[in-house]
Amino acid sequence: MAEIVRMPKLSDTMTEGVVAEWHKKVGDRVKSGELLAEIETDKATMEFESFQDGVLLHIGVEKGKSAPIDSILAILGAEGEDIKGLLAAEMEAAPKTAAPEPVKAAEPTAAPVATPAPQPTISNQPTASPAPQASISSSQPAISSDGRVLASPLAKKLAEEKGIDLRRVKGSGDGGRIIKRDVDAQQGGAAAWAPVQQEAWRDEPVSQMRKTIARRLGESKFTAPHFYLTMRIDMGAMVDARKAINEVASAKVSFNDIIIKACAAALKQHPAVNASWRGDFIRYNSHVHIGVAVAVEEGLLVPVVRYADTKTLSQIATEVRDMAKKAHDKKLQPQDWEGNTFTVSNLGMFGIEEFTAIINPPDACIMAIGGIVEEPVVKNGQVIPGHTMRVTLSCDHRVVDGAKGSEFLQTFKKLMENPVLLLGMGSI
Repeated sequence: MAEIVRMPKLSDTMTEGVVAEWHKKVGDRVKSGELLAEIETDKATMEFESFQDGVLLHIGVEKGKSAPIDSILAILGAEGEDIKGLLAAEMEAAPKTAAPEPVKAAEPTAAPVATPAPQPTISNQPTASPAPQASISSSQPAISSDGRVLASPLAKKLAEEKGIDLRRVKGSGDGGRIIKRDVDAQQGGAAAWAPVQQEAWRDEPVSQMRKTIARRLGESKFTAPHFYLTMRIDMGAMVDARKAINEVASAKVSFNDIIIKACAAALKQHPAVNASWRGDFIRYNSHVHIGVAVAVEEGLLVPVVRYADTKTLSQIATEVRDMAKKAHDKKLQPQDWEGNTFTVSNLGMFGIEEFTAIINPPDACIMAIGGIVEEPVVKNGQVIPGHTMRVTLSCDHRVVDGAKGSEFLQTFKKLMENPVLLLGMGSI
């Protein structure tokens, strides 16, 4: 008997999924546990395996298209089985859960789009007076039933190169088709329409990841009362310490890895910062799971270094590097991004010296890390060359007060300026 395979909920924040790739086509036999499709969620692209055996009889969501969770992804059954009744039953049930569906079914009434109505929809067409419009309609080129101007491939290429609007070119080919000589005739002619300056834009649909980023950070910014604490840290000793560390470390250690380790150590001393607002209560975490913001093409992902206070610098370095690669390849799994208790966002590698970050729920704080800058510093009453780094702690005032946040930063600063204290808490 045919069974419906529904769009799965692959993350706690997922409301709809996009089919990134089908690994089977209609008519293929599918075994339980076999890869059926790849589905893009709001955070990653995940492999989806079949839970039953059968022949793929129907694909409900084409590649590149989105659908809400629990909608029909596919139908599996016996070869040649009739699934019309199953689809009809789903269509009948659809209005009960999705009111917009009948509106979409009524769209064919918009079919009678005859005449040259598409003209005003050209985004870069300047406002024209009635007289020129009349002359345009008299030289209207042949247009196909779907609204496309009929032109040869060569004519299209030449028109694109010369900035000529084919909708204003009269074709001399069969049936009014525009050919090369028609485009050539527009050079310098009155019918040529190639403005030197024109408005142009490009619209792109919002990805599932960007939708989630917008929703979660919007909620964070407008519900959590943020305040910010900025501190300058002398990085001279740590610059030298990192060189020594990388001479003996099993993995190359970055400044960001050291910052994660220092944050974890400071959080163990200041559990009031390692907390989150839960509405009716505040949760103070004994464990330290540090989220590390990673920029990807479509936005921002925050994989989590779990129990960061118990790991060596080499372990942190390896883990962060591996998770960053998985994030860029869209291979992160839910367990990779869930459970953070504190977040670090570092833009120093982009030349940013100082910035503020929006708190990453459910954390009470996020630390924004600027770049290490070579500048004069004062030591023992003398001005000497030095290296400094500015960090800004964004705090949720419902959980963390100014004094608590400042105490945490002082401990973090002490650890970063005295590498021996940090290295004493864990091996390299």
